[in-house]
Amino acid sequence: MRHWGKALLLGLVVWLVPFVVAVSVFPLHEPQRPLFESIMAVTVCATAVLCGLNFLKRLGRVHVRDGVFIGFVWYAMCVLIDLPLFSYGPMKTTLGGYFADIGVTYVAIPVITIGLARAASRRGR
Repeated sequence: MRHWGKALLLGLVVWLVPFVVAVSVFPLHEPQRPLFESIMAVTVCATAVLCGLNFLKRLGRVHVRDGVFIGFVWYAMCVLIDLPLFSYGPMKTTLGGYFADIGVTYVAIPVITIGLARAASRRGR
């Protein structure tokens, strides 16, 4: 994989931006849970799109496997950073609860990066 440093830095951004937004809008979590969940889903998707575009444009020739790889690296980073915070922090979420609530939202990350890479690879033909 090319550009490991950039990949890891952007992976941190993919996790950090939604985390900061979640902290900012957390007062909505209980009284307006659907709004909170929608804000978080849009934030994760927008961040993945912007970081994905930023990463893929640096590769030159893009292959679908680039989108698969970076998407799953970022997904894994988000989960690995989150799990200790949600398992042992103030939320004390179970593993199943975490994946049902938050982990599923992160699946959007590889879906987005794969789509971006597919589009970029077709454009390069």
